[in-house]
Amino acid sequence: MSRTGKVILALAVVIVLLAGGWWLLRQRSTTAPSRPANAAGVPERRLDDPALIEQGRYLAILGDCASCHTRRGGTPYAGGRRLPTPFGDVPAPNLTPDRETGLGDWTFEDFWRALHWGQGRDGRLLYPVFSYTSFTKVHRDDALALFAYLKSLPPVRQDNPTPALPFPYNMQASLAAWRSLYFQPGEFVPDPAKSAEWNRGAYLVEGLGHCNECHAPRDALGGTAKKPQLSGGQIPAQDWYAPDLSMQANGGLAGWSEQDVVDLLKTGHSARGTAFGPMAEVVTQSTQFATEADLRAMATYLKTLPPRRPSRASAEAGDDAEQVQAGAKIYADRCASCHGKDGQGVAGVYPPLDGNSAVDEPTGINAIRIVLLGGFAPTTAANPRPYSMPPFAQELDDHDVAAVVSYIRQSWSNHAGTVLERDVAKYRHTPVD
Repeated sequence: MSRTGKVILALAVVIVLLAGGWWLLRQRSTTAPSRPANAAGVPERRLDDPALIEQGRYLAILGDCASCHTRRGGTPYAGGRRLPTPFGDVPAPNLTPDRETGLGDWTFEDFWRALHWGQGRDGRLLYPVFSYTSFTKVHRDDALALFAYLKSLPPVRQDNPTPALPFPYNMQASLAAWRSLYFQPGEFVPDPAKSAEWNRGAYLVEGLGHCNECHAPRDALGGTAKKPQLSGGQIPAQDWYAPDLSMQANGGLAGWSEQDVVDLLKTGHSARGTAFGPMAEVVTQSTQFATEADLRAMATYLKTLPPRRPSRASAEAGDDAEQVQAGAKIYADRCASCHGKDGQGVAGVYPPLDGNSAVDEPTGINAIRIVLLGGFAPTTAANPRPYSMPPFAQELDDHDVAAVVSYIRQSWSNHAGTVLERDVAKYRHTPVD
């Protein structure tokens, strides 16, 4: 197709989306029903309940709310952090109870509308960078606890920046069309055939933990596939790959035990791997503070994710013996002293590379970035002085990095695709955050 033809096709798609979105806005099929002006609110004395506030504090930690709603060096929950998307940056709003710039004048029904329906206090549709596609599953009682906690915070006046989204992504009609494809509101419904522990884990992983927002592939419109859940995917605009979370055959965590999952979420490292990149922040800010019961519930749920079909790596595979041989020499010189000749690492110190989900993931992005920029495990109460891996960007050129990463991805029990010099060049100058 010619360039002109592609432009015409793109314009036609935009027109169809906007027309469909306009119709959907009129139908309001995935938006909150209107609330009578005289609807009863939650009594203030209920929101002042210390037990409810404490429950909300814990739930806010499980939801990792502060990570997005706090700019670097800023007051927690006061917003201002710009969240990158392929369609433009969206700033996270102020969640403190400031009356002019935060939630000070919000009622619980306003908050419920945002969390459950993805709709602002003024009725406008919210951008799905706020993960209401998952938060819709949060139970109303838990939403009330979250609201009570946020209302208990010291108010901070901090204006909310305007999203930097170009046409047509800044249109409400476009959002309505997107929601019709990817958003289904509804609270989590327990499975009576499963244990209470499994249901608790499913509720946290699918709902407040919003794990599928990162650990699932996204299409060109930014939507996630409904099935299979948690099957792994590249995190948009961040250039990290969130691995498949199935612990069964061909899953990203195949061979992991429930204890391995608990250890990673609690301490940042386990016998099977270490948290790096965005997951390190999740551990630091969120999961290390979860109760043992909740961590085990999440592990119990993940253990029941179905086996996956064998898939070809998206990185270019091949039997480049010369590249792998060159990589073997670099590995012996630079890596084996910590990770071992057999790729098993040192328990509790250096993570294994054999069977490591960060090594085996389909794209090779994670291993490339860690070799270039270093690997920095999260600091946690259980592991206050984690060992880190130094960056090799200044010591190894693109050819060397491609060689050693390819060697690691095809050694021992690893059978991932090789990577190319152009892959390395693409991520050499990618910002860490």
